[in-house]
Amino acid sequence: MVLPMTKVEEGLRGPESASARSMLDVHLDSWLREFGPRGSEKVDADSVEHLLDLLEQRYPRLRFKIRDETGHLRRYVRVFVDGDDVSGTTGVTTSLRGARTIDILHSIAGG
Repeated sequence: MVLPMTKVEEGLRGPESASARSMLDVHLDSWLREFGPRGSEKVDADSVEHLLDLLEQRYPRLRFKIRDETGHLRRYVRVFVDGDDVSGTTGVTTSLRGARTIDILHSIAGG
């Protein structure tokens, strides 16, 4: 018996099995790259939350660097979808339908 794949497993399959939508090009800033992909990453996800689930599964050291324990974006993390900052508006619930690039930036506070 073959069980259906979860959304996380579907997103990890890669570009050859992606649905009709195009793969997202994900970029992390230099601090986050210490815990995740060193360059850009191609991901098939339908929301920011799904995207972060996939990244955390691929790169477990990213867990709790972008989202807090409740699953919300950390206040010092900014997520840009095609150049638009969604961190303070729709956050993790943002749909990625039609999106092409995602930039995730970790701001540094200090004084």
